[in-house]
Order: sequence, then C-alpha cells, then structure tokens
Amino acid sequence: MTVSMSTVTAPTADGPMDLYVAKPGGEPKGGIVVIQEAFGVTTHIEDVCQLLAAAGYLAVAPALFHRQAQHVFPYDDIPAVMPAMGALTLAGLDADLDAAFRYLADCGLTPGKSGIVGFCMGGSVTLYAAGTRTIGAAITFYGGGIAKGRFGFPPGLESGAHLRSPWLGLYGDRDQGIPVDEVEQLRGVAAAGTVPSEIVRYANGLHGFNCDDRPDVFDAEIAADARVRMVAWFDRHVAA
Repeated sequence: MTVSMSTVTAPTADGPMDLYVAKPGGEPKGGIVVIQEAFGVTTHIEDVCQLLAAAGYLAVAPALFHRQAQHVFPYDDIPAVMPAMGALTLAGLDADLDAAFRYLADCGLTPGKSGIVGFCMGGSVTLYAAGTRTIGAAITFYGGGIAKGRFGFPPGLESGAHLRSPWLGLYGDRDQGIPVDEVEQLRGVAAAGTVPSEIVRYANGLHGFNCDDRPDVFDAEIAADARVRMVAWFDRHVAA
C-alpha cells in the first residue's frame, strides 16, 4: 500500500505541537496515536507510523517534548534524556493526548475507530490512556511504572484495574527495569476488568526489543511477532 508522510502542527494550551503523520493510500481503517520512546519521535517511531499506515491506518506521533528546546535525543545520551522526561507533567501529557486524538477526530475518525500504541516511556502513557479514555484499543510495548507511577501518572496497576479500552501489553522477561512479577500482577488486575486484555511475555526480550535502531537490545524475531500482534489487535478492536 502506498504511504505518504508529513509533519503537521496541532494546537495545545502550551503552543503548537508537531505531529508526524503517516497516511495510507486509501480510506483508513482507523486512526492510531503512536507515543514516543523517552528519546522522542525518533526514526524508529516514524517507522512504526509507516508500518501502521501500510496496514491501513492513519498514524500520528505527537512530539511530547514540544515544550522543551530539544525534541529528539541520541540513544546514548541518557544524561540529557532524564531532565527532559522529568519535565513532563500529567496535565501536559493529557493535553497532548487530547490534541492527537482531536486531530484524528478532525479527520473523521471517532473514538471507537481510534487506538493508541506506545513504546518505553510511551508504553506507560498508553496504559494510562487505556485506563482513562474509551477508545478502540491500546497497546503497550515495555512500559514501566507498573508498581510506582511516573510523570504524575497513577501506577500501571491502578490503570490496569480500571481499563476502559481493550489493552495489549508486550513485555520482555530480560527487561531489567520491569520485573516479571509486576507484569504478572498487571495481568491479573487487567484480566479482572470488563474489557478485553492480554499480556504477552517474551522470554528473551530486553527493554526496547522492538527498536531496530538499537542493535544492543533489538531482537528481530521477537519484534516481528510483536508487530504482527500489534496490527492484529488493532484490526480486531479498531477496524472491525
């Protein structure tokens, strides 16, 4: 399928925010908000948008660091990333989510025809969104903060216990920042809810296993399986 890419701006209370947009050639099956890693809207996040567009979805990635001077960081510059993450607030992230979903709505896509997927830091944002918004579907790739919330968010366990949208979580057992026992606790509270949920654990998965720009953690086999599951989850709950 032919895919077109562009960058547009969306208004927020704190000024304009860039949205990376990938559009399918025909009428989209739905719209997906793609939430960045801690490093910003990197080429990897753009590639995810293009993958979703090739699968028939209008995909948009909001630049969550738009309130700061630097929006994208190298993967090896953790000292610069930490202050940028620390400057994020719950109110700001909520406003940015609203702006991204508003863009999809302006494109004619209802909440039921919209979804969200996030990676690393963005995976935590996605789980929060699934617990506070009624949309078609949500997917978390290795989002931390399960037992203790981040960015002013409640713990992931709390969001998981109040899911309002079908949610899929994809985690690696070798992720040094996300204990397996916390993932299993999250599975339990999510399963007790009223919307569909699923957690997939990859025995050899490291944190960032889907990011092919990071050869130290990328796993091609795991990533291929996770990407198939991602599209299938959206096809089941957003496009259906």
